[in-house]
Amino acid sequence: MELTLPQRRDGSSPETLNLSEASSFIIIGANGAGKTRFTRALVDSLGTQAFKLSALDALYNRRSNSPDLPSSLRKRLSPSIVAQAEKGASVPTLLELLLAQLMHDEMVNLIGYKLALADGRKAELRGTRLDKVIALWQDVFPGNRVLIDSGKILFARGLDVNTYPAVRLSDGERAVLYYAGAVLYAPKGAVIFVDSPEIFLHPTLTNSLWNRIETLRSDCTFCYTTHDPEFASSRNGAPAIWVRDCDPESDAWDYDILPPQSEISPELYMTLVGARKPVMFIEGDGLHSIDAKLYPLIFPDYTVRSLGSCNKVIESTRTFNDLASFHKMDSCGIVDRDRRDDAEVAYLRRKRIMVPEVAEIENMLLLEDIVRAMARVTGHNPDRVFGKVRKTILSLFRADLRQQALLHTRHRVKRTMEYRVDAKCSSIITLQQHLSDLLVEIDPQAIYEGFCQDFHRYEQAGDYDAILRVFNQKSMLTSSNVAQLCGFKNKDKYIEGIMSALKHDTADARCIITAVKKCLGAID
Repeated sequence: MELTLPQRRDGSSPETLNLSEASSFIIIGANGAGKTRFTRALVDSLGTQAFKLSALDALYNRRSNSPDLPSSLRKRLSPSIVAQAEKGASVPTLLELLLAQLMHDEMVNLIGYKLALADGRKAELRGTRLDKVIALWQDVFPGNRVLIDSGKILFARGLDVNTYPAVRLSDGERAVLYYAGAVLYAPKGAVIFVDSPEIFLHPTLTNSLWNRIETLRSDCTFCYTTHDPEFASSRNGAPAIWVRDCDPESDAWDYDILPPQSEISPELYMTLVGARKPVMFIEGDGLHSIDAKLYPLIFPDYTVRSLGSCNKVIESTRTFNDLASFHKMDSCGIVDRDRRDDAEVAYLRRKRIMVPEVAEIENMLLLEDIVRAMARVTGHNPDRVFGKVRKTILSLFRADLRQQALLHTRHRVKRTMEYRVDAKCSSIITLQQHLSDLLVEIDPQAIYEGFCQDFHRYEQAGDYDAILRVFNQKSMLTSSNVAQLCGFKNKDKYIEGIMSALKHDTADARCIITAVKKCLGAID
């Protein structure tokens, strides 16, 4: 079966999906991009072959703006069951109606079995939909039990004799109950549309749950509408339709089928579906790192995404730029300089990855223009503050010079070995000889002495900028005493002060922004 997707906003031919080649597909997009409307267009085009699920609707009676589908769960329940349930004091939820239907089917099956036995006919007690739901639910929530008592479905924890109804289950437990039962009433060969399949569910549960549910209805195709890239990437290569934007007037969309998910990390998915601006990948954890606090203020026209390690930044920037013809968005990255040499830095910059002229992000906050700006912001003498900071940094570097030279030597030797080790060595003897030759050729002693000479020259010349470029020392921001000199309690308050200053359009804020951009090579 081929599914024709909705019309495109640019007038080009709509894409088609071959549903016989995939057990599921995904519709993913940012909030407000039009993915719900896109899904509704697909549902309408399929008619009775569409079967739509929403845990939010089922658990809280939140009804969709569109009328019930001909094949909706409510339409497939027994009218007498619905009528009986609606006689109660409160309006039953769709989940409550579903449980009543499961119990009704169970009783019909049991009565049919007993009547056959009473008539002397050969009979077999068949498995029911309720059996499948109970088996799945207890598998997902081990240690919990489902019991049938006086025509009611009840629940208990472990060996506890106390039972309770479904209304006392958690949202996640009820969502699993609803999904497992509802899919069993879908028409044969239907396309089952699931709205926000991750809602109410813990991330560690979501993937395995939907794998189990898909197995329950292997004759159907599942379509998941989501904004969660981790869920999208968990669906084992299922086609993903990225909805970028929508024109409500003409019911047309800007969308594409994403490249194979094996090429795209969850972080990159998040950027793809959420970005409305150029993308910048940075190091750090996104919450506590200086990078995540600083760069969005320096580059407000970019969507800044923290990816953790420098390797992730490099790989994601490369992948994103390789897909430029597809997503049509600009992208770049920023990684710390650390102990990279000029050749490494030049290579990364050619790949649109900015490398600052300081060893690490903490050093950037010690740039002369930034220290002077923060002194002015707090009403201190810029010349006096920077003079003392500069003197302290020179002293710290002088005391740690040889250790810094050794660390740079280790990095240079490691990188050279990685580049130069010949993978074509046919035996351990030739590999050993090759490594021995490399050690002589590389000459770590000469590299170390070269670094010592350069570093002595920086120190003797008082080359503050060069020292910030090579001095890797995490405690330097604290040891420099810059926070106290600018009137802050500690380095964290100094960092907060910089971020606060950047939130206002002042001459000092512009000075800080210019200093950071120059350091990154973003401006001349």
